Amino acid sequence: MSAQKKKWGDRKDGVWLKDIPAMNRIMPSLLPNRADNEAHISIDIDARPLNAYLEKVNEGRTDDKYTFFHLISAAAGKAFVLRPKMNRFVVGSKMYQRKNITVAFTVKKRFSDHAEEALAFFEFDPRETMASYHEKIMKIIHSTKSYEEKDTSTGAMDIICKLPQCVIAGIVKFVLWLDKHGWAPDFLIGSDPNHASIFLSNLGSIGLPGGYHHLVNWGTNSCFIVVGKKYMKMEYDANGNEDLHEVIPLGITLDERIADGYYYSGTVALVKELLAHPELLELPADTPVEYAIKR
Repeated sequence: MSAQKKKWGDRKDGVWLKDIPAMNRIMPSLLPNRADNEAHISIDIDARPLNAYLEKVNEGRTDDKYTFFHLISAAAGKAFVLRPKMNRFVVGSKMYQRKNITVAFTVKKRFSDHAEEALAFFEFDPRETMASYHEKIMKIIHSTKSYEEKDTSTGAMDIICKLPQCVIAGIVKFVLWLDKHGWAPDFLIGSDPNHASIFLSNLGSIGLPGGYHHLVNWGTNSCFIVVGKKYMKMEYDANGNEDLHEVIPLGITLDERIADGYYYSGTVALVKELLAHPELLELPADTPVEYAIKR
């Protein structure tokens, strides 16, 4: 998003939306907690187009292969570019348009019970292509898996946790107050997934099915996406013909205050279209895509 002059009431991460419908203006005051305003959507993505695309783009690759997670997260990022209401958040009694699109997820440094997790947090550029996104996400993953480096938020938490419990409680209250006003410093929240546009969890990578994940009142995140393990699903066409095929479950939890159900339905339809034709992700993210809401 191009730079905008900060006006009264804006935050460093968002522009205060004053000229919006009355319903959108009043809901944050009536229902102030993000966790009380969750709308959950479960969808299954046909894995066949993705399998074919991955086979093509990974031909000859031995390292840093493209994955389902890369395609799904890139599709979500493109949907946020083309559907800007998705990139809104509510803090206090105000709704904001986020200034940048950001993507976040946790990275397990090793698949072990005792291995640490690191936080991956980066910006999704409106001109992002599948190739540039893949390069960016792999760089982040390699960096966060390094034991020599820690993300800023985890490093700050490590320092705070060494303090007495009473001091920690006071710091947390102060940070919550700062965050409410958009003043929390980047060394605390700079890589915090709860301050991202899109927070993803790839449960499929550890063999778990998809499902629901709650939103939290801390931070500004309005969209949590869970990617589950692939499974076989029987579907039927209009004539009752059977179609058994592999699908990838997605669980999407949204803050219902930022848009209406029809807008969410359009966003889901767009994501499905992108994943049914993943070659569309090779174009710059702001390239329009034709899609339709199926009724």
